[in-house]
Amino acid sequence: MSGRAWVAIGALLLGADALAAGPHEHGVVKLDVAIEANRVTLLMDTPLANLVGFERAPRTDGERQRVDAALTALQAAGALFRVDPAAGCIAGPVSMNASALEGDKPGAAAGDAGHADLDASYSFKCRAAPAHIDLRLFESFPAVQRIEVQLLSGAKPSRRTLTRPAARLTLRP
Repeated sequence: MSGRAWVAIGALLLGADALAAGPHEHGVVKLDVAIEANRVTLLMDTPLANLVGFERAPRTDGERQRVDAALTALQAAGALFRVDPAAGCIAGPVSMNASALEGDKPGAAAGDAGHADLDASYSFKCRAAPAHIDLRLFESFPAVQRIEVQLLSGAKPSRRTLTRPAARLTLRP
């Protein structure tokens, strides 16, 4: 990864810290997107309630099935985030952290006031810069009502908000 990409991701992480300091809001996904000529990086932060309907370790077989289904959907980067086909992008590894879902492992308790989030990162290697990304979060997770996007593409970061049913994030002005 180039030095510019690390600077871009660092800027997004600083922004993510600022976003994370905001209120825990059900129905809202926070998504940081960094675009470099041959790479797209997405950092997602969302309350677990948006994904599985609760914010703690699963207690029943039905809840465990919901968690398994959500984690399977979240691992399918190419299906969840459909990057502009003209860019020729290939999904890379997915990283997720949701300590509340780790059952009886240390640190598995929900955060303050019983709130818990899932943090995930996605990376795509591309042949060309994409023009858009179709976000499948609304379709995959019905509790998601709004996606707050912080986009770093070029020199100037921007913010966008997508609400149902709009799911296309345009990356070029």
